[in-house]
Amino acid sequence: MVARQQRPAFIFLIIACLLSGCNADLPGFFGSSDLDTRLKEQDNFRYLSDEDRVRSFGEAFSFIVLTDTHIEKGNAHGLEKLKGEIDSEIKFVVICGDITQRGDRQDVEKFIEVTGSFGVPCYPVIGNHDIYSGNWPHWKDLIGSTRYRIDGGGATLFILDSANAFFGEGQLDWLDRELKSAEGRIFVFTHANPFLDNPAGFQQLTDIRERSRFFSVLRGRCDAMFSGHSHLRYVRETGGVQFINIDDFRSNRTYCRVSVTKTGISWEFKRL
Repeated sequence: MVARQQRPAFIFLIIACLLSGCNADLPGFFGSSDLDTRLKEQDNFRYLSDEDRVRSFGEAFSFIVLTDTHIEKGNAHGLEKLKGEIDSEIKFVVICGDITQRGDRQDVEKFIEVTGSFGVPCYPVIGNHDIYSGNWPHWKDLIGSTRYRIDGGGATLFILDSANAFFGEGQLDWLDRELKSAEGRIFVFTHANPFLDNPAGFQQLTDIRERSRFFSVLRGRCDAMFSGHSHLRYVRETGGVQFINIDDFRSNRTYCRVSVTKTGISWEFKRL
């Protein structure tokens, strides 16, 4: 009887996965790691150097954001070509999660190999696929922290871990505290998008109270937040913050080029 009662929920989960834009992987999903375990590694930096984390972007600069590369079996789906788009104005690149398809070690190593040729720092954001199948230890050993802050002189960057589709009270407390000392333009990067365009979306930020607090923490203190996950593109504004969700790189070869000046920020979506 219990199994029969649980069956509709399980079927709904499968349907949601199939309808979701995020390359659903059910076996991998059930082997995911938990947020608290990952946040214990907050000060563990293996991929990023001290120089990568404290920089001087200046008042006018540009950067590139993309998401959902889903590197699989060593195939980076053309990410190598991004090097040709990085000119002297670009100060850094951010990939907003699902860098790999299943978190396999060879694919994390491929990410490190490819981005090492960019000539500028590449800041990785962890996504739900990056923790699948119990593969979080590969990220831990090769990249390290999943939540961190970058001080860039003309801007402050916050990388948040939403790979389990929530931030957690502790992480939002951390963000609230850190924003008090942030300087210049403020940019936040995470994987799961805070707006639910797809009612069958899989692993979305669905906790109403947490989403409300998240918006409240950012209100009036952040210029823009970038995310991915849903493989959909949209730009929304609330509380004076621009929320920019980018469609996936794997299928569309899409990236967003952001320009920062003394008077404001602008962006354009491009394709390789």
